Amino acid sequence: MKRRLVRSLVRSRLAVSPAVALLGPRQCGKTTFARQLGGRYYDAEQPADRVRLDLDWETVRRGRRLVVVDEAHAWPELFPRLRSAIDADRRRNGRFLLLGSVSPALMREVAESLAGRLARIELTPFLLGELSKRALTQLWLAGGFPDGGVLRAARFPSWQEDYLALMAQRDLPAWGLPARPQVTTRLLHMLAAAHGQIWNASALGQSLGLSYHTVNSYLDFLEGSYLIRRLSPWSGNLRKRLTKSPRVYFRDSGLLHALLRVASRTELLRHPVAGASWEGFVIEQVLGALGAHGIDPDPTFLRTSDGREIDLLLRMNATTVAIEIKLAASVAPQDLARLEQLADLVGAEHRYLVCQTPAPTAGARRGVLSLDTLLERLLRLARVSART
Repeated sequence: MKRRLVRSLVRSRLAVSPAVALLGPRQCGKTTFARQLGGRYYDAEQPADRVRLDLDWETVRRGRRLVVVDEAHAWPELFPRLRSAIDADRRRNGRFLLLGSVSPALMREVAESLAGRLARIELTPFLLGELSKRALTQLWLAGGFPDGGVLRAARFPSWQEDYLALMAQRDLPAWGLPARPQVTTRLLHMLAAAHGQIWNASALGQSLGLSYHTVNSYLDFLEGSYLIRRLSPWSGNLRKRLTKSPRVYFRDSGLLHALLRVASRTELLRHPVAGASWEGFVIEQVLGALGAHGIDPDPTFLRTSDGREIDLLLRMNATTVAIEIKLAASVAPQDLARLEQLADLVGAEHRYLVCQTPAPTAGARRGVLSLDTLLERLLRLARVSART
């Protein structure tokens, strides 16, 4: 059984909050993780479990055991009852763990019923820090879903293809996405082709025969379902004109590669999207690792009108970190020089170029790092920044 990085964060939040929402995509391991914590377990998508929880409610309300409600967004009527139980004894913490696969639906109920009573935590598919460092290549190719091939290579990419089909045909419509499954599937393929690019809703809408308003609303839903990440542009004051539209990435590289019909490392390295795929993978690993430790680094990217860019900017307390991502085993001096120039523009105290180097070389605040050494350095920096 793999130990998840988020475990300590969940326990610490349960210690100070009456309820915690553990959110993340379907099949990322929420149920397995929650069952490891013990307590009473109910699946809100199963009518029998709803009846059982209804009959057990007085015992649940008065009891001292943790109560886990899986796919809690599927049962909106539960939230007023949770609020009443929490308000009846506000001094008791660690009572309810709510699992959800779709952020908008769950958060709407929270806003109405559990505001101020619940802590929110995200569980991602597997991160590099939860696996052996030797798993890096397979993790990038197959993505981090536990059943998707990162642990058993033969399951990739057929598992991802089935996952995406079920999301388009069943889950997304059930959660409220108004698009027909065929339109959703086309949209996903087009997003895969545009992975890592500046978002252009008008161009995508024309290809789909939809308005840009409709395409933006669909993207909102895919983002809230943890399939897509929109990375916002940096918005500080510079004399240069800056890109103001976000970049769009698939959050799981295995889903991206399945949509692109990439089935092996060789095919991936030959594919035109390889560089953008590696970039998105590194961004997700960084943000996932920091998030698992309760750190929100306010991620952005920088792109000037003349095409110069920093792939990822992080803000941790008063410290800014500039990260450039390259799909290479080594980098040229001019790559570092360009990063230094742009990092000076935004006042970044730390500047790192991350690639697949076997021999990281970095000083206290700048240099070339591999992904695992970058993650170690960022977590150490976050701890130092929190103390200052």
